[in-house]
Amino acid sequence: MQTVRFAWGVSLLNLLLFHLPFFHFVFRNLDYVSINGMIIIVSLLILMLVVNFFVFYILFSLSHTVGKVLLTLFFILNALSLYFVNTYSVIIDESMIGNVFNTNYEESSSFFSVKLILYILGLGVLPSIFIIRTKLTNAPRKSFFITILLSFLFIAFMVFANASNWLWIDKNSKSLGGLAMPWSYSVNTSLHYVHEYQKNKKEILLPNATIKDSSKSIVILVIGESVRSKNFSLYGYEKNTNPYLSQTKNLYHFNATSFATYTRAGIKSILEHTHTDELYEILPNYLNRNQVDVIWRSTNWGEPPVHIKNYFNKEALQKDCIGDSCQYDEILLKGLKEQILSCKSNKVFVVLHTSTSHGPSYSKKYPKRFETFKPVCNSVELGNCSQTELINAYDNTIVYTDYILHELIENLKEMQEYKSSMFFVSDHGESLGEKNLYMHGMPRSIAPKEQYEIPFLVWLSDNSNKQLKPLPELNQNHVFHSVLNFLGLQSPIYDEQMNIFK
Repeated sequence: MQTVRFAWGVSLLNLLLFHLPFFHFVFRNLDYVSINGMIIIVSLLILMLVVNFFVFYILFSLSHTVGKVLLTLFFILNALSLYFVNTYSVIIDESMIGNVFNTNYEESSSFFSVKLILYILGLGVLPSIFIIRTKLTNAPRKSFFITILLSFLFIAFMVFANASNWLWIDKNSKSLGGLAMPWSYSVNTSLHYVHEYQKNKKEILLPNATIKDSSKSIVILVIGESVRSKNFSLYGYEKNTNPYLSQTKNLYHFNATSFATYTRAGIKSILEHTHTDELYEILPNYLNRNQVDVIWRSTNWGEPPVHIKNYFNKEALQKDCIGDSCQYDEILLKGLKEQILSCKSNKVFVVLHTSTSHGPSYSKKYPKRFETFKPVCNSVELGNCSQTELINAYDNTIVYTDYILHELIENLKEMQEYKSSMFFVSDHGESLGEKNLYMHGMPRSIAPKEQYEIPFLVWLSDNSNKQLKPLPELNQNHVFHSVLNFLGLQSPIYDEQMNIFK
């Protein structure tokens, strides 16, 4: 088969197999019965076909082998991407690529299903067999250059012809780009690594801080994972998901929002002094450098570089842990009290990074004794469950979180020599089928409120001598400055407006 015909064929096949969500989004966000709407739809259809042909034709003309290998890879990755787009309503933008590269085996294996295998086999492997087995013949060099030139000129013409529609396209560019295969993941992967290289430059140190008093103080920051305030009975939820915390004295809750809808950016926002793309020194590193004993315990991942001695991931915590609770977030509390009491500094800061409410396997994130609400969703294909089953499973993770926070507070009460405070702040929220969206990761500009309205809880010991400001709403940056205030650190970077204490 001639290369030019084959390139047109696979471009059409790519359009038909993998772009239903793309055009579904276009029809949903456009007045498609208007003349202008029809022009945009036809233009996008033609542009996608011609642009893919343009790239595929160049690849196959340069090398049949390289072209087949790359296109086979594209079709398999397209199938994988389409599965997640259709199953979880995600958009494959740069932040989602960051989530992919930031996951581990435990999380990625939780997405495994028969449906996923069928997608890969039916939409990825079968077309790849056709691609590999097709014998190709190149056109004369002169024909190659003419085809390339005409294709390029046509693309340029279509772009300029739609100049009046660029406002709509620009407004929806993230979603359109995140649904165009294979460019959603290929372009955004490149952008991800470029930006990661920039971010991973040496962190910008903050001005030195000084400790103002010698009183023994401890702050424990619990970072929630995918926890939305909507499902906390503390925030008015009709189901009792906070049986312990609702009875806890000196516990306060604030309305709060996250800066992002995915883990890495959410944690960075909690730990930084201001919302920025720059890599400034984060809170645990800053406190550790300024004579505060810092402990980090995590069953999760995704934090910026943490430069402290007492860093414990899940594997390290499980090493000496015995019992069923070692498989869940209760492990974060094992031996914590003893570790705190062994600290040499009068100022102690602890981070507990949880994973309890991370989907899709909500029902596997808590011990069975916490399965308060039934029936529950046990499938990783969340769309196959009723919303009642899905929300029940998620609500049980909140019940378990409530218990963990209660146990943590009880431990703090026993350490009466310390002025104590506990913060619970989530990295982002979670969608549970509302508007047919699941989990998280939508671009913040278009994300539903379920993905960024988060709980912000604060508990204070009786001897803390602290009162809270009546603030209507907080964001994640309030953590940094409030922790400095509670621990009695004086710093040029401190912002009283971002401190929650009177």
